[in-house]
Amino acid sequence: MVCTSCGGNIISSCATDDGTCEQCGRDYFAAPRRTFISLGTRSLLFGVHQIFLHPFFVALAWIKLYGFPFHPLIWLSFVVHDWGYWGKTEMDGPSGDLHPYVGARIMGVFGRKWYLFALCHSRFLAKQLNLEPSRLCMADKYAFCMYPMWLYLLLARTSGEVWEYMQGKNGRTQCWTSPSAWHKEVFEFIENYVAQMKHGGPDTITTISEARNQK
Repeated sequence: MVCTSCGGNIISSCATDDGTCEQCGRDYFAAPRRTFISLGTRSLLFGVHQIFLHPFFVALAWIKLYGFPFHPLIWLSFVVHDWGYWGKTEMDGPSGDLHPYVGARIMGVFGRKWYLFALCHSRFLAKQLNLEPSRLCMADKYAFCMYPMWLYLLLARTSGEVWEYMQGKNGRTQCWTSPSAWHKEVFEFIENYVAQMKHGGPDTITTISEARNQK
C-alpha cells in the first residue's frame, strides 16, 4: 500500500497499527492536501456525487427497486438531495453530515412530505431524528451498487473523498488497505441493507450510537 501523503510504501495491519505513516507522520489514508476547492465541492463537480452522474445512477437504482418514477418531484429530488455538500470541508464529519438540509429546504417548497423525503435520504440523520429513512435513502444508497466499480473509484480517487471514506469514520466501515477492498465490503453491506429496508419500516440496522456520533 502507498501513503497518500508522501507516496512511500507502507505495510498495514488493521489490527495493530494506528494508521500513521512512519515516513511522513501523517495519516496514510488522509486525502492529499488540496485547499483550493473543498472536498464536498470536489465531490459534486468531479467526484462520486457529481451533479449529472449521481442523479442518473440514483434514478437507475430507484427504477430497479421501485419501478419507473412518474412524479416529477421524485426526479427533482434525485438532482438536489446532495447539493448541501457544496462548500463542505469533509463528507462524514460535523459539517458534511448536515448536507441533507439544503436539498430538504428546496424540496420543502412543495410541502413537509417532500422536505422529509429529502432530509431522510441520510439513514444516520433519520435515525437521530427518530424518523424512518425515505425511499430516496434506499435509491441513494443503492446507487453505489449501480456505478461500475472502476468508475466509482475513479471519481472517488479524483476528488480525494475515498481516503476519508476508508478511514472508517463513526463505525461505518473498518480499516481497509485498498480502495477496492473497501468498495467490496461497502457494496455487500448496501445490498443487504437495501434488501431489508426498501419497503420501509424502522431501521434496525443503523444504531443509535452511530447516529449520535454523526454530530
